[in-house]
Amino acid sequence: MVRTDGDLIYIICHKQEQQDNVVKRMTTDNCLLESYEEWDEGDDRKWILTFRVLDNYEIKPELN
Repeated sequence: MVRTDGDLIYIICHKQEQQDNVVKRMTTDNCLLESYEEWDEGDDRKWILTFRVLDNYEIKPELN
């Protein structure tokens, strides 16, 4: 499940492997993992990943 709210993207993962793939694909120069939350225990366990999309003011320039 994916939900957006302004510059935040919330993704709910149902498996550990799914979470690892989502973090690899979503983490870019313009999008960072903001927070990580674990729901429930056992078979019902889910992970909520929150990513933040950076605007031009938050992107750090490359320095030589």
